[in-house]
Amino acid sequence: MLSRPKPGESEVDLLRFQRQFLAAGTVPAVRLVKKGSRRGGDINLDQPPLQDHRDVVMLDSLPDLPPALVPAPQKRARPSPGHLPPEDEDPEERLDRHDEHITAVLTKIIERDTSSEAVKLPVSSGVAFPLVFHRSQERQGKPAVSGKRSIFAQEIAARRVSEARVPQTEKVVPPLDPPEGAVTCEAPTPGDQGCQLPGSSRSFQGPCLVTGKGLPGQEAEQEAQAIHEENVARLQAMTHEEILQEQQRLLAQLNPGLVAFLRSRSHTHEQAGEEATDGQRPGGPSVVVIKEKPVMPPSAREPRKKDELEPGGPAPVLPVTPHKDWLHMDTVELEKLHWTQDLPPLRQQQTQERMQARFGLQGELLAPSADLPTHLGLHHHGEEAERAGYSLQELFHLTRSQVSQQRVLALQVLAQVISRAQAGEFGGQLVGSILRLLLDAGFLFLLRFSLDDRVDGVLAAAVRALRALLVAPGDEELLDSTFSWYHGASVFPLMPRQEDEDDENESKEPPAEKAKRKNPEEGGRPPPVLAQHDVIKGLLATNLLPRLRYLLEMTCPGPAVVLDILAVLIRLARHSLESATRVLECPRLIETVVREFLPTSWAPAGVGPLPSRHGVPCAAAMKLFRVLASAGRNIAARLLSSFDLRSRLCRFIAEAPQELALPPEEAETLSTEAFRLWAVAASYGQGSDLYRELYPVLVQALQAVPQELGARPPRPLATQRIASLLTLLTQLTLAASSTASEPISDCAEASLSGTPSLITWTQVSGLRPLVEPCLRQTLKLLPRPEMWNALGPVPAACLLFLGAYYQAWSQQPSLCPGDWLQDMERLSEELLLPLLRQPTLGSLWDSLRHCSSLCNPLSCALAPEAPPSLVSLGCAGGCPPLSLAGSASPFPFLTALLSLCNTLSQIHKGLCSQLAAILASPGLQNYFLQCVAPVAVPVLTAFSAWALRHENHLQYLALSLAQRAAALQPVPATNPTLHHGVALALLSRLLPGSEHLAHELLLSCVFRPEFLPERASGGLEAADFSDRLCLGSRGDPGCGRGALLAQACQDLPSIRSCYLTHCAPARASLLASQALYRGELQRLPALLLPVPGEPLLPTDWPFLPLIHLYHQASDSPSGCPPADAVGTVTRALQWVLVLESWRPQALWAVPPAARLARLMCVFLVDSDLFRETPVQRLVAALLARLCQPQVLPNLNLDCPLPGLTSFPDLYASFLEHFEAVSFGDHLFGALVLLPLQRRFSVTLRLALFGEHVGALRALGLPLSQLPVALECYTGPPEDNLALLQLYFRALLTGALCPRWCPVLYAVAVAHVNSFIFSQDPKCSDEVKATSRSMLQKTWLLGDECLRKHILHYKLPNSALPEGFELYPELPPLRQQHLQRLISGVLQTRGSET
Repeated sequence: MLSRPKPGESEVDLLRFQRQFLAAGTVPAVRLVKKGSRRGGDINLDQPPLQDHRDVVMLDSLPDLPPALVPAPQKRARPSPGHLPPEDEDPEERLDRHDEHITAVLTKIIERDTSSEAVKLPVSSGVAFPLVFHRSQERQGKPAVSGKRSIFAQEIAARRVSEARVPQTEKVVPPLDPPEGAVTCEAPTPGDQGCQLPGSSRSFQGPCLVTGKGLPGQEAEQEAQAIHEENVARLQAMTHEEILQEQQRLLAQLNPGLVAFLRSRSHTHEQAGEEATDGQRPGGPSVVVIKEKPVMPPSAREPRKKDELEPGGPAPVLPVTPHKDWLHMDTVELEKLHWTQDLPPLRQQQTQERMQARFGLQGELLAPSADLPTHLGLHHHGEEAERAGYSLQELFHLTRSQVSQQRVLALQVLAQVISRAQAGEFGGQLVGSILRLLLDAGFLFLLRFSLDDRVDGVLAAAVRALRALLVAPGDEELLDSTFSWYHGASVFPLMPRQEDEDDENESKEPPAEKAKRKNPEEGGRPPPVLAQHDVIKGLLATNLLPRLRYLLEMTCPGPAVVLDILAVLIRLARHSLESATRVLECPRLIETVVREFLPTSWAPAGVGPLPSRHGVPCAAAMKLFRVLASAGRNIAARLLSSFDLRSRLCRFIAEAPQELALPPEEAETLSTEAFRLWAVAASYGQGSDLYRELYPVLVQALQAVPQELGARPPRPLATQRIASLLTLLTQLTLAASSTASEPISDCAEASLSGTPSLITWTQVSGLRPLVEPCLRQTLKLLPRPEMWNALGPVPAACLLFLGAYYQAWSQQPSLCPGDWLQDMERLSEELLLPLLRQPTLGSLWDSLRHCSSLCNPLSCALAPEAPPSLVSLGCAGGCPPLSLAGSASPFPFLTALLSLCNTLSQIHKGLCSQLAAILASPGLQNYFLQCVAPVAVPVLTAFSAWALRHENHLQYLALSLAQRAAALQPVPATNPTLHHGVALALLSRLLPGSEHLAHELLLSCVFRPEFLPERASGGLEAADFSDRLCLGSRGDPGCGRGALLAQACQDLPSIRSCYLTHCAPARASLLASQALYRGELQRLPALLLPVPGEPLLPTDWPFLPLIHLYHQASDSPSGCPPADAVGTVTRALQWVLVLESWRPQALWAVPPAARLARLMCVFLVDSDLFRETPVQRLVAALLARLCQPQVLPNLNLDCPLPGLTSFPDLYASFLEHFEAVSFGDHLFGALVLLPLQRRFSVTLRLALFGEHVGALRALGLPLSQLPVALECYTGPPEDNLALLQLYFRALLTGALCPRWCPVLYAVAVAHVNSFIFSQDPKCSDEVKATSRSMLQKTWLLGDECLRKHILHYKLPNSALPEGFELYPELPPLRQQHLQRLISGVLQTRGSET
């Protein structure tokens, strides 16, 4: 017999049981009987069951998943044997009637009719959730419930019964308007008042347990009251002892839990009665709201006592009245209802106290006194509820809201605030910088987190805020409008300087950490740390680029979001070469931009704004590729080859803007950016293969330029497109140059070399006849300033093209030089010379001073909203018309004109004198005079670096033309002194990227004899005469300053070679700069310039050879001087003497203390170098210049000096070197004595008299050779007690002697005399005791000469041998003071005896 399945047996066991059962052939315990049809037919119960059709379960045939709930397939009617369907019945209806599928079941749902049932509202409860019930608790006394119900349902039913029996308690609230359902408290009936137990204060006002539930409505109350009265009557008839006995008997019989429950209910009713009694006390009318009082611990009720109102107090007006049916509103908490009241009145600020800034929904700053209506939505905040607007802290809080609309609103307001702050709208109204405050608060990463949101509105607002933060308004407009200027495509990277951070950490980090610091991402620095120094690096470290790519590729945002993302990418590409490379190498980013925003075919755009940017060409995408290509030639090559930008350039250049199926402005901007991208690629010698294909298009565009310029006024977009076209043609013309390449000698030069250009001179030679008419047409508008300013950079672009054209033409070896020389003469006679004679050109020269950044340093001041970690040009709101980048700026046209004149004069020497007439313009002369004046130099910022670079171009081109004219003209050049001063000033202002200009200035202008007219116009004799007036007629006349200057003028070539060696930039930087300015396209590495950290040469560059020698000597372990040290020092000192004598303005930026420190370095280079006669003479002449009366007061040794950590440290080294190798050299001693003047720090004098007393014996400089007056050392009297004691000790010990140290002997005697006879009553006791001790010792001295010098000193006089005058006899006051001291000493000795 088979057993039943046991627990633990699997399906395999069940199948095995089934097989055993079937194999045994046992009769089953249950028979399967087929039920017949209900419509007819009898069931034959006697028929044996069919044994062949047993129900056998096979697991293999069952599906893994349950069948899907899909409509059942159509069934084909098949009548069963013996049961034919009626002929008149439809088979489909029959099947539908017997269909048991799920769809048939769901379609037969019939709603139950509840119209006759009463609707019951849910019973109010005192607690939000029922108390937890334990099964261990016995529930006695509860009525039995019919049916099987859960414990939870039984407990809820019992609670409802108990709650229905308990009357509602009453709570007194302030008098309000009675709401619906509120009832007033009634006085108890006389019968209830008398129901009181004997000997107890408890009174019964109604039944507590019996409610009469189950009886009809009115009968239930009557029956319950009757039972209550009967119970009260029985209790009153019993004595107190009987009641207690009955109570003990009931407590013994009842369940303790039930007893506790009854007592708790009794306690609740007592509290309700007390509250009702309190409510009837006199004190004014009150409204009572029926409420249930929740049971809570005392600790929870205590804090709410302060919210309860005192009876009789003033009743506050509440906007809402608590209702009895409201949950947890039994206690009125006024503090939590304050927000529903009216706003308090706006406080009028009477003082200048600072208040928190609040902003409107458009980002505008709201005044503290602004009284705005509440419907504007500006009062939804807790702090300062009466003030409209939101603070930054509240906006930050909203950005973390769970409601997406609030996050969107907060991000939009913050974006507007940032935009307005960068536009300068809050200038002077706020304390501090909003951008710095936001960045310090983590706003950058808040935006990054918002970019990971899933809501499209939040993403759009976050991208907009990110653009407002990173992209300063006006920066891109400025760079785009100046693209066609002289080297306008070359820009500085917009990244912060890292030198300060590197200097701070250089001495603290090991070499491995320094290597990591060069690449912060590899060093593992977290993004917040990176963002503190560089916002862009911090953002890139957060995987910003993949997220932006995802937004463009997968989410397909709206047009505004696409433009914002592209603007952010452009800003990232302008940051640095590393950032541009990361943008290029971001997976699928460039592919997505090319595919979605630069398609070659697209649906024509309708009227109005574009509904979507995807699948439509976008000018911002073309600009992104142009900025990327500017970062380096390798990036440009990859863009052209790997991403098929050649076909895109052909597509958008081949058609005119009006023929593109795009909005007009977008089409013209797209065409302009296509020209610019091609021009950037052509700057590297790339993309030249497109020229042959697009040559007809370019010619056609050039032919249409005069017509477009004929519009009145010309459209700005059209002028920018024309200027970009001319810039492209300029680069293509330079690519046709066939200059022979220099042999590649090193890796730096090899890395810059590229493939030869495919453009020949024949292909570009026909462009000049098309460009020259355009230039003539623009020059006709020069007398009309409004039309001339509207042309923008078009005239400058035409001039630059002509300069490149003639430069390339002159470099064709196969052509006749006479052809281009004649054409240059024709251009000069027909165009340039008439232009130079026009009066309107003079007005352009006159406006240079008004538009110059050097002449107006405040125009380059750092913007208030310019955090150091986020660099921007600060051109918010555009540039003023009269500024370097303004619409009325003369710099682009005049720079291009000077460039063309330089090119023509370099090729055709005969034109040099004619074209040099441009330098005689009074406006240019006045501009140069103001540039060399001692004015404050603009602070080096991103904008000032950009502006100074273009201003330096104009000055360099003018100086280059001036030096060519000076070299070729037989007569002296006009204003050579002024030009030389400008060249010296320009050399110290050139920024990185201008290494070629610095090299050319050193080669040509700075050391050119023609720029030193003093050598032949009496300057030498004037120098000697000046020295005689100042110093007297002493010394050898042949060794005067005039002879030294004459020798320096003869040695100018050697001096130039010396400075070219010591001031030369790095070779790689020089090669890159030469390739840029010479038009060597194949060697140009990038259009992105180096970071403008500081100028190429320091302000004290004339002393640079001396500094290099000093460092080499300090770093040399052997102590041997560098090779040719004498020659280097001599050349450097000669040049410094020339500048000190004839160009003192060139050294105005070098403090006199720095010049003295540089001269001291000459003596520290070697032990014998200062003994050389040329060095001795030159140092003596420079020291005399430094000690002039007009220079000496400016000598300040206490201020920080460039290149020196501390002057006292340098002086200590100088003293040690003097003590070791000087051997009493007078010049050496003069330099030692100069810092010992009384007005300088006492530390220097203490170093000599305290640590290097032995050096006093070598300081034998006579008083007559002292470079400064002796009074500078003796007055005012010394007040340092330690130094006075050292003076006195040196005098007593003989270390100071007039024979070997006359100067300091006189100084020590003067200060000691003043100290011992001082009778200042304010001095301390220690000073008085020291003074008396010195005077006593002086009186007791055995050396009569020293005793007389100290006691009888009168005044300093360098003409006397001792250096001072003596009193024949002591003055009476001093004599009396001395006598008192002597008598005191004698009395003391007598008492001791």
